[in-house]
Amino acid sequence: MSTVLSLTSQVSFLTSFTMSFQIGIVGLPNVGKSTLFNAITKSKVEAANYPFATIDPNVGVVAVPDERLEKLAQLENSEKVVPTTIEFVDIAGLVSGAHKGEGLGNQFLSHIREVDAIMEVVRVFENNDIIHVNGNVDPVRDMETIAIELQLADLQNVEKRIESVSKQAKSGDREFVIKKAVLEKYKAALEAGQMANTVELNDEEKANSKDVQLLTQKPFLYIENSQFDLNKKAFAHASRLTTQDSIIIDAQLESELSELTDEERAEYLQELGIPESGLDKIIHAAYKTLGLITFITAGPKESKAWTCTAGSKAPQAAGKIHTDFEKGFIRAEVIQWDKLLEANGYVGAKEKGWLRVEGKEYIVQDGDVVHFRFAP
Repeated sequence: MSTVLSLTSQVSFLTSFTMSFQIGIVGLPNVGKSTLFNAITKSKVEAANYPFATIDPNVGVVAVPDERLEKLAQLENSEKVVPTTIEFVDIAGLVSGAHKGEGLGNQFLSHIREVDAIMEVVRVFENNDIIHVNGNVDPVRDMETIAIELQLADLQNVEKRIESVSKQAKSGDREFVIKKAVLEKYKAALEAGQMANTVELNDEEKANSKDVQLLTQKPFLYIENSQFDLNKKAFAHASRLTTQDSIIIDAQLESELSELTDEERAEYLQELGIPESGLDKIIHAAYKTLGLITFITAGPKESKAWTCTAGSKAPQAAGKIHTDFEKGFIRAEVIQWDKLLEANGYVGAKEKGWLRVEGKEYIVQDGDVVHFRFAP
């Protein structure tokens, strides 16, 4: 007979298995990447007024603020509170010709291949004391420069892959026939000046081309580095960008906010009339762009937030904690975080009939508090 284990008794040794996701901060030199990186990670890396101040990528791990987790930890009187995290990677500035190795092109492209999403910082502010690599501020042109370089790098990659796959596709092997067709779709899009993430694939094409990793396949976030006018309490430069995925942030203001305590920062933001910090904006946008949600495990020993893809079934979510949880999944006891608070804990939730038992087909929801049962 299998021994049934619960998450609560096992969670303490599993902390090291939590995986955060990586966001690469990219852009032309001197657009404010390192200043923003310093602010959101509270790190101290060089933010110099010359190209290529960042050579090797700097990595900062940021805890994702989550009021739900804090409240549940208080309810459970948890000994330990562990938020989920995001890794931000400050990558060297890219210049025109990077796909041919110009500037630090080869290093830049190799570093960016490893991240889950790309956060492009675009300079919108005017400042004669800070050199612009192209001589003047033009955010639309700068975005086009980055896009073209990434597209050309992808096109080179795709053309090499087509040459390699074509030989195997001639044998009639369906996997390689499909892969070649997918690569040709990407080639056509890239030659037309489009990103690879605009190409639509059916399920079979996706399944047979998982190893095709292109830079422009990745989700993109755009940060407009503007300036906040303290007198007018508004951003001084109107956006010239048309993308709906852009966020307006003053990197210098965020840098100043990072020096304050949480209480001072909240008070200052309220005084400025800014509803949330730049970090909060970025985190919310990143979760939306990557299609991520947070579920929580809560108990006296530890309350912890976990990240999974929206649409994940219970066993897949359990696997984020440990692969054994997914393999031996039996059931999940689930309740939304606010209902658990309202019931004043698990005992009250059970009495009210709010604690549900869900099976393998249950799709985990954002804010679910989950207690997994599994057989080792």
